[in-house]
Amino acid sequence: MSIRLPEAPALTFRTVEVPAPVARLLDALPEEDAVAWVHGGQGLVGWGSAARLHLDPSGETTDGHLLAADTWWKQLVTRADVEDDVRIPGTGPVAFGSFAFDAALAPSVMVVPKVVLGTRDGCWWLTVADDDHAVISRASAPRPPHGVTYGVGSLDDAAWMAAVEVVVAHIRANRLKKVVLARDVVARLEDPLDVRWPLHRLAEGYSQCWTFLVDGLFGASPEPVLSLRGGVAASLVLAGTAVRGDALGMSSGAALLESDKDLEEHSYSVASVREVLRRHCVSVEVSDGPLLLHLPNVTHLASEVRGRVREGTGALQLLADLHPTAAVCGTPTATARQLIREVEGLDRGRYAGPVGWMDAAGDGEWCIALRCAQIDPTDMQRVRLFGGGGMVRDSVPSDELAESNAKLLPVQQALSS
Repeated sequence: MSIRLPEAPALTFRTVEVPAPVARLLDALPEEDAVAWVHGGQGLVGWGSAARLHLDPSGETTDGHLLAADTWWKQLVTRADVEDDVRIPGTGPVAFGSFAFDAALAPSVMVVPKVVLGTRDGCWWLTVADDDHAVISRASAPRPPHGVTYGVGSLDDAAWMAAVEVVVAHIRANRLKKVVLARDVVARLEDPLDVRWPLHRLAEGYSQCWTFLVDGLFGASPEPVLSLRGGVAASLVLAGTAVRGDALGMSSGAALLESDKDLEEHSYSVASVREVLRRHCVSVEVSDGPLLLHLPNVTHLASEVRGRVREGTGALQLLADLHPTAAVCGTPTATARQLIREVEGLDRGRYAGPVGWMDAAGDGEWCIALRCAQIDPTDMQRVRLFGGGGMVRDSVPSDELAESNAKLLPVQQALSS
């Protein structure tokens, strides 16, 4: 199925260095029509829409959406009039993207904000599209949510654990090696959600993660699937998880490093990323390990894969080949994706899809949309939270349910007032 693209507009972008207008980047964010990407206090926020690309479910896999967005973005950049006085990654034209996990079932979106405020290494800059009168000031204080209650999502606990049993049976029958199953819970609020409240709390509580907001999907992802800068691509692979066992996570970390189940799950995920980068890079390296990544709620096995890409290769082209990794789908990919469609009972939407930003050079930062939630665009008092985990032949349904609950916790905490 061919994807029809709208013509990209001809826009004017102006980037200038500015004194720090706010103490924290998220303090500048207005309540509506906003995007955000923050890591350790640095990153980009934006608002307004100078251009927008909406890709409907296509009947194809998500690589079709990613390559279509790449075509649209290159056309927009080619037509743009750009004046950039700062010239570092993230200045000039910038697009924020959030792509479906499975484009056969869900839409994807790219947003080019009218205003982008960024900061890195003490430098602050402002990019404005087709507007010479943007003013940056501290926004109103975020409103805390009230009366938050949680209900069953697509499957209740028993039904989801039954799905895990089905998946494990397929694995033990040697039909595939790994499958990642997700689940959702639904939050109801007394008033429409001011998304800036959970964003601030996620950025403060999970500063080592990438806090994001794109088209109502928000969260704090620990997994940068792709960073591309100056021809160097890097991916941090997280697979193999333990719920934190003590204040320092030492007991859970030691158990992970000795767990055959988690080491097996991790090895499949590293291999999937390594093989993709080998197709696009002149050289690829994998860090020694795996190492441990301790987050407030869980501990992960982590490995970095890094490579120097061939000239002319952009972020969306790499993502089209990388997604879905074994960390969010399974091994082999096509078999795992089909089994997910059959037994998961869930519309993932853009959960577990690529989310991030890119600039005119094709450089950017992209995470897998994990530890996240989607605001219902037709009912701002309804929010879907997502979590999941990887299944291999030794997976135990009750343990997988506990792991998914731990992964739901960051957003649940962020929604508390």
